[in-house]
Order: sequence, then C-alpha cells, then structure tokens
Amino acid sequence: MNIASNHSRTPNLQDIGWNSFFQKSYRALQIPDTMPARVITELKDAFQVYTECGELTAAVSGRMRHFAESEERYPAVGDWVVIKRLNNERKAVIHAVLPRKSKFSRKVAGERTEEQIVSANIDTVFIVSAMDGGRNFNLRRIERYLTLAWSSGATPVVVLNKVDLCTDIDTPVHEVETVAPGISIHPVSAREKIGLDALTAYLGRGKTTAFLGSSGVGKSALINALLGVERQKTGEVRGDDRMGRHTTTRRELIILPGGGMVIDTPGMREIQMWAGEEDLQAAFQDIEMLAGQCRFSDCSHNTESGCAVKAAIARGALDPSRLESFRKLQREIDYLAYREEHGTRLYEKLRWKKVAKLVKEIKHNPKNR
Repeated sequence: MNIASNHSRTPNLQDIGWNSFFQKSYRALQIPDTMPARVITELKDAFQVYTECGELTAAVSGRMRHFAESEERYPAVGDWVVIKRLNNERKAVIHAVLPRKSKFSRKVAGERTEEQIVSANIDTVFIVSAMDGGRNFNLRRIERYLTLAWSSGATPVVVLNKVDLCTDIDTPVHEVETVAPGISIHPVSAREKIGLDALTAYLGRGKTTAFLGSSGVGKSALINALLGVERQKTGEVRGDDRMGRHTTTRRELIILPGGGMVIDTPGMREIQMWAGEEDLQAAFQDIEMLAGQCRFSDCSHNTESGCAVKAAIARGALDPSRLESFRKLQREIDYLAYREEHGTRLYEKLRWKKVAKLVKEIKHNPKNR
C-alpha cells in the first residue's frame, strides 16, 4: 500500500495527524535513536507504519510484548508509536505506543472480558447505515454504535448511504433522529455521488475519520467516492435479505487526496459493548431527560406511579422498543463492569499468590537469597 499514491506531494507527519499532544508525549519518553510513526495497517505479526521517511514494516519489540498485559496495550490502526528503524532496511521495531486522544473499542468476541481497539486517534466516527431496505437499516444497531462512539471520545455522525435506492428519504431520516437526538445525519449515495460534500466537511489536514457499519452498507464504496478512484474492493449485496458480503478484510488508514484520513473497517457481525454508564446516557439522552422527571429517583420505568418514561410511551412520544434497547444495553454494561471487577480481583489474587510462593522459596533456600 502506498499512503501517498493519490497526492501530488508526499504527506508529512502533520498531514496525517501529528500535533503538539503527541509531540509532548514523545519527548517525555526520551528513547534515543527513535522516531514517531503512525500505524496504517495491521498485518499478521507486524504493522505497516508511516514515518517521515515513508512507509516501513514494523514489529513490536520483545520488551514491549513481555510487559503488555492486555491487547489494548498493543498498537492499533491510527495509533502513534515510537520506532527504531533497522539500518538500511524498510523495517523497524516498535518500542512504545503514545497516549491516545481517542479510541473506538468493543469487547473481544467470546468469553474473555478484554478490550479490542478498533481504531485510535479518530476525530469523527461515521456510523454508516443503508437505505436500500432489509437488515442494512437497523435502529437498534445504530443505538449500539452510538453508545460505543460516545465512549471513544470522537464525534459520532450518522451516514445513511444508498439514498438513490430509497423512494421515501424523510421516513428513515426521521426514524434515525428519534434514536440519535442531536447527532448530525447525512443521506448520501456513494454510487451517484450525492451528498458527499457534507462528508468532506469533516475531513481536512490532520483529521481522521473512522467508517463503521455492517457489511453491505457501502463503507468501501463511500471511501472510493471520496478518493475519486476504485481503490477499495466493493461487493454485491444479496437480493434476498439485502445483506452484504465482507469486502474489507482488515482495518486500514487511508489518506485522502484533498487532505484528511479515513479508517476503513470490516463489517462487524458481533458488536459487544465496551462502554460505561455515562456513554449509555449520552446515547439515550431522551430517556435520561424523561427519567429526571420521574417521581422516584430510582425509578425502574416498570410499574412505578409517576413514571415520566412510561407516560411518554403511553402518549406515543417514546417508542417502547427504544426503552427495551436501553435496558438491554444497560444489562450488558452492568455485566461487563461486573466481569471487569471480578477479573481484576482474580488477577491480583493470582499475582500475590506468585509473590508469596517466591518469598517462601527464598526463605527455605539460602542459595536464592
């Protein structure tokens, strides 16, 4: 991949997001003979990074790998890292990940209670849905993405693609407005180049935007339209359920010819929560405002008298499915918090058990002293 393939000049670090925030952290580390680099792709056992010397293939140092206690301590696409370049080679070693300004995370798939960083140091999250019918338009999925987006520290924006295949634009836009109060919503068409100017307004020199959404909504097609070339592969959508095939197989940071960067991500079949109570409140501001009007501060919005949330549902001002979605995400977040706390206690217990065993060995074996 050539990050500068669509540019009349080679981009510098400032073009791809380097600023005083990262510069301060880099200087504080004081690791000699190093340079900063930004992760643009994740490979199997390595990373492609961009530096002031161009692109290099980099691997994590043995020391960093040894002290990395969890996956979130490893580099992710969009991260700024500290590298040492190998002499006369297009290769480097990553020694540290600089503090992140933002990160979009989800829980790793399966039973492990661990964070998986989808992308880092992003300014805007484009939550992409499609208006061609079927499961590509899913309000509950948008709510889930919004909750995670508020947790990221980036600004969420909803993009409704395939407006050219929709005969009634106002209805889906209004439906999204009910689940995304205060969020910018942009109906666009990647194929017909409709509404793209609204998206380019979020892009600019040093700005990074991540595209998130399920397969078939047209994330890669939108990036192709913004690039002006057919760079990302796009796939057909199945006619029976309007679901798309996975055409993006890895996360990748791409620089745009007019400035700014986008991060393309594979469609996510499983979006497990990695967020907190405050992120849920931000995504469900309407329910939070109504809850503040309930007679009881600990109202569960079930059978209590004076419940403003149930009253809103009764008069048709709140969709009952939105309250159910709120409760479902609340249960997931509560369970995640419990698993995290339990996992931390278990880790500390095992760690101190090892320490106690070592102390015991030293006491009973003078040679170890």
